Amino acid sequence: MSTPHGQTVIIGAGAAGLMTALCLAPRPVVVLCAGAFGTETASGLAQGGIAAAVGPDDDFSLHAQDTINAGAGLCDAEVVRKIIAAGPWVIEFLNRHGADFGRNTDGALALGLEAAHSRRRIIHAKDATGAEVMRVLINAVRAAPTITVIEHAQAIGLAVHGNRICGVHVTTPTGPFTLATDCAVIATGGIGGLFAHTTNPLRATGTGLALAAKAGADLRDMEFVQFHPTALACGLDPMPLVSEAVRGEGAVFVDRAGNPFMQGADLSARDIVARAVSQKYAEGDSVFLDARGVQPEKFPGIFAACRAHGINPATQPIPVRPAAHYHMGGIAVNADCESSVTGLFACGEAAATGLHGANRLASNSLLEAMVTGRMAAQAISGRTTRNGKAPPTLPQSSAISPAIRDISSQYLGIYRNAPGLELAMQQLAPLATRSNPALVALLIAQAAWRRQESRGAHTRTDFPQTDPAQATSSTINLSDLSNIGLAA
Repeated sequence: MSTPHGQTVIIGAGAAGLMTALCLAPRPVVVLCAGAFGTETASGLAQGGIAAAVGPDDDFSLHAQDTINAGAGLCDAEVVRKIIAAGPWVIEFLNRHGADFGRNTDGALALGLEAAHSRRRIIHAKDATGAEVMRVLINAVRAAPTITVIEHAQAIGLAVHGNRICGVHVTTPTGPFTLATDCAVIATGGIGGLFAHTTNPLRATGTGLALAAKAGADLRDMEFVQFHPTALACGLDPMPLVSEAVRGEGAVFVDRAGNPFMQGADLSARDIVARAVSQKYAEGDSVFLDARGVQPEKFPGIFAACRAHGINPATQPIPVRPAAHYHMGGIAVNADCESSVTGLFACGEAAATGLHGANRLASNSLLEAMVTGRMAAQAISGRTTRNGKAPPTLPQSSAISPAIRDISSQYLGIYRNAPGLELAMQQLAPLATRSNPALVALLIAQAAWRRQESRGAHTRTDFPQTDPAQATSSTINLSDLSNIGLAA
């Protein structure tokens, strides 16, 4: 199977991938969807909302400054301004396509507050914003005659010639095939499935990052993994999320004895809160959210999930613990969302744009997915594409094993140190030759080992201070693994 002349291949059917496809119209597009279309995407699980400066007391410069403050010195200020300024456009686009966002009695958008935001600017559909965004985008894609969605299709390799993309190798239940193209977009989401505790779909193991790395692309800021401090500790895998917005409406952290322990800093940046919660568990304590003063109708999905597991948030605290939630790192891209491989683009969580720096500001992820999808589409639309012959490639497995999750959780979690990172690399190296998830975990370990400081979501117990001399983003590729025998 091959694509018609000039057809773009998009790997991933979450918000970023679908937005790219819609913004490419009327150019022909093929979207590869790993499962059934519209099911099990990280975008669909997003609860809190979309951050956008649309309130009367807000301005995009305030939103940009909050983003930079959270990013701990590693945000690209120009990228921040460009993406944040597009926030009102994202909301207008979704409203125009029928999004049902929460509104006040006067009809104005109801704006929520989340950690490290200086204004109420979170547009939401109760506690199911991601699902609402996906509903809107899926309906629009289904109505677009130039977009072809291939379900249950896994990208297993990228064909590259002369540092140019020339094809995508795909496998489906009916067999493998190659889509010849010189324009491909990776929009495969995050890496949370590498960890034993995660809020991500379990297939979110960084497959797109592994494909890009093996194609020769540079990766950026791989060491920065955000752990959400309030995943519902009820035994499910993945773990349901208890949105930060619940704390924005007054919920507070308490320990096993019911005592608050955050000294009023319950809405601090996620890295700060995740460390505080993790420390309580390290001390043998447990952590809960006391949401007894929060109106249940504001969070029907969260409260229903709690009740389904024997927890009544109206009368008892909600048990929570940190879980891998979002990856600030990813495929290094330029202002057009193009990687170091010509014709290979990335957007959404799979891309490292420079927006998030060392620590993502809450509810900037759906915003980034939508805006970078449009940015990639604009860049692709501005060039003439053609299809060449795609050479064969040797695929690797994208299945996640308990061993990889154990290694990642033990050594690549909230707290890291050199001995643990070195053990992780030793254990992951032999697995990485045949496993995409192991390769991604190995790249994270190598990047974390190199960054000898604590910054944002990256905490080194052996280097607990932030080093001003390391206030630069890190770049890594397969050639950097030569010291452990895995150079490209």
